[in-house]
Amino acid sequence: MSDFFRSKAALYLLAACFILLSLLVLDIRTLIPPDEGRYAEMAREMFVTGDWVTTRLNGIKYFEKPPLHTWMSALSFTLFGPGEWQARLWNGVCGIFGVLMVGYTGQRIFGGRSGLYAAMVLASMTFWAAASQFNSLDLGVAATMSLALCALLIAQQDDVDTAQRHRWMLLCWAGMALSLLAKGLIGIVLPGGVLFIYALTSGDRGIWRRLHPFSGLALFLLMSLPWFLLVAQRNPEQPQFFFIHEHWDRFFLKTHHREGPWYYFLVLLLPATLPWIVALPASLALARKRMEGRFQTTRLLLAWIGFILFFFSISKSKLPGYMLPVFPALALLAGVYLERASRATALSLAALLAVVGAIGLAFTPYTGKLAQTPTNLAIYVSMQPMLSLAFLAALLAGVAAWFAERRGLRGTMVLAAALGGWLLTQFTMAAYEPYGRFRAGTDLVQAIRGELTEAATIYSVGTYQQSMTFYMGHTVIPVQYTDELEFGLQQEPQRGIATLEQFYARWRQDAAGGKPQYAIVNAGLFGRLQQQGLPMSIRARTDDLVLVSGTAP
Repeated sequence: MSDFFRSKAALYLLAACFILLSLLVLDIRTLIPPDEGRYAEMAREMFVTGDWVTTRLNGIKYFEKPPLHTWMSALSFTLFGPGEWQARLWNGVCGIFGVLMVGYTGQRIFGGRSGLYAAMVLASMTFWAAASQFNSLDLGVAATMSLALCALLIAQQDDVDTAQRHRWMLLCWAGMALSLLAKGLIGIVLPGGVLFIYALTSGDRGIWRRLHPFSGLALFLLMSLPWFLLVAQRNPEQPQFFFIHEHWDRFFLKTHHREGPWYYFLVLLLPATLPWIVALPASLALARKRMEGRFQTTRLLLAWIGFILFFFSISKSKLPGYMLPVFPALALLAGVYLERASRATALSLAALLAVVGAIGLAFTPYTGKLAQTPTNLAIYVSMQPMLSLAFLAALLAGVAAWFAERRGLRGTMVLAAALGGWLLTQFTMAAYEPYGRFRAGTDLVQAIRGELTEAATIYSVGTYQQSMTFYMGHTVIPVQYTDELEFGLQQEPQRGIATLEQFYARWRQDAAGGKPQYAIVNAGLFGRLQQQGLPMSIRARTDDLVLVSGTAP
């Protein structure tokens, strides 16, 4: 296996297999609500309307996030047509890019196999591997921030000449601009905080002069400012909502109802970094040692990890995806450490992966006991074969990694563990498909999909199903429902119906006129519609939803 890693052709083959498989898995699951359905629908509407400035959800102004993810997914739809893998393509590309960028950076800065190991670590960390095929904003900002991080690390090396440093720093500033367009002000606040901590703790005060701030800031503004000016010009209400409600309030207030204890992310790191969690404490400790030269690479990586985790830990809004930007830095440090890790540490890493697989295999047959309804029981039972494959892959990979390390084949051990972590993630994600399909409501959509035309009206009564609008290819009129659509409905109240009484009157009017209409109804409200004697026919139903059309049976 040592010869394998010395062969460039074999390494290119390994990279090609990773890229191909990472793209293929984008198309094995239904778009799960709320996030996957939401962002796919926003991109579909941008693709259909051609409005690349005002972002909308269900036809309603939606300014919670900047537009980069929506732009990239709409571009994917433009090139390949709307679909599930097309909606996930930007995340898949970001996941691949992050792995390759980390590998290149690790090899260039640390040499040896540090870059190769770092790339394999990042590719197989369960949370990075999962986020790479899940349609949400978090991996996009993690990848663009990793671009900023890696470019900064390369630019600041002592042996880099002035021209190279300038080019790499411009790439760093470009990464921050893309991060701003991906998720908001954290794109510059987080790197700025990291640099402040680094300068304070490393003694490298001269880093501020080496950032090329004037040309860098000019590029940053040139890339990021135009959209903010355009969207504010067309929608004067956007800046206050975006910068105050979605930044200040989200960080300091509990209005978004996403609170968590201060140790939320520290606990989440344990499963999120499998199978490499065993190596992380030692790699972080090793990074504290001072390096020769002016720029302290590992100190900056520590500042990156520590400040970002601290920032989100004190925030009043916490979601698992927020911590993704620290994973490239963790992978770089782990890659350096794995080259010199003791055999005991490497064996414990392999053993942990095997133990996770064995425990998972033992408990998989009992997943049905989690079900609370007969429908859920059938779904959980249907998940068991794929879950068994996931844990079996982890078990076998852990055993293979153990024997490889016992024979002194460190590279083979890392590759086996990486393959085990990646397969564990992919099979687990695939196992979720029966439940994801149920939640997405695709079976309900099939009941009317062939009938839908642009002239049809679809109401969503007491609910808004994020994925169904995408699969129907049709927006809905929310009835007695606001939630995340509240701000947009305040700006455009005509796009919703505030009360059931108004809905009853409109439904009867359109039914009398023979207009095609449908309603997705919260099951808890359906009885009230029946009591009104509305002309309607049940087309499909689940435990939570009833789909009706506007013609009496």
